Amino acid sequence: MNLPLNAPSRSSLDASPIVELRQYTLKPGRRDTLIDIFDGHLVEGQEAAGMTIIGQFRDLDRPDMFVWLRGFDGMEARKNALTAFYEGPVWAAWRDAANATMIDSDDVLLLKPAWPGAGFDLSNSQRAAWPDSEKPSGDNRLSDIVVIKIHHLRPGAEADFASRFETDAIPTLAAFAARPLAAFVTEHAENSFPRLPVRSGENVFISVTGFDSTHAHESVEAALAATPAWQALQSGLARPTETLRLSPTSQSLLGR
Repeated sequence: MNLPLNAPSRSSLDASPIVELRQYTLKPGRRDTLIDIFDGHLVEGQEAAGMTIIGQFRDLDRPDMFVWLRGFDGMEARKNALTAFYEGPVWAAWRDAANATMIDSDDVLLLKPAWPGAGFDLSNSQRAAWPDSEKPSGDNRLSDIVVIKIHHLRPGAEADFASRFETDAIPTLAAFAARPLAAFVTEHAENSFPRLPVRSGENVFISVTGFDSTHAHESVEAALAATPAWQALQSGLARPTETLRLSPTSQSLLGR
């Protein structure tokens, strides 16, 4: 699926102006159990409560990590949707089974689009029919990957970094046949649902990019490393950039 960053549209601007990036550390060998529960039972319940489940993934480099993105219409809508879901019957039915797979679920970044039109455009996205059983793609998946880069910025640097990324990095990525999907910065508003913690004190810029294969991603990374504009963009970061190489599950809207 190619979801380009482009001019503002209703779907990209309004669908999810607030996004959570959630990284779960799971008990060894339990990732596919959680994915079966999540994709088979929790996606529909969350979306019925008023949120959008944007993408869910196996981390290719960390076999016990489950990474996912969900979106909301705003901070008040986030509070209402999360309250409805976590106090509702679907979570009550599956909470114990899901939690039994997890070691930690508190690694959460609260985000907003980095500029108008930088959010996900899901207007042409459709969730696949739920299979009788999903064959795990495993950690050797070689095609259709999504790469999330977490750039850790110094306080107050988000706007400048976002502007430079839009001007310099987006055309560079496109020139190397990567597919820029979205870009976000930290949402600094107070957590509207404190029952679920988020990482406070963060100043991040996050890019989400699609690639046809892990080989394609490696080729683009090598080309970018030799590009002066990209090198300049990486200078002055607060700490090294995190790179998440992700394989979408069968029910992910992204990467299919």
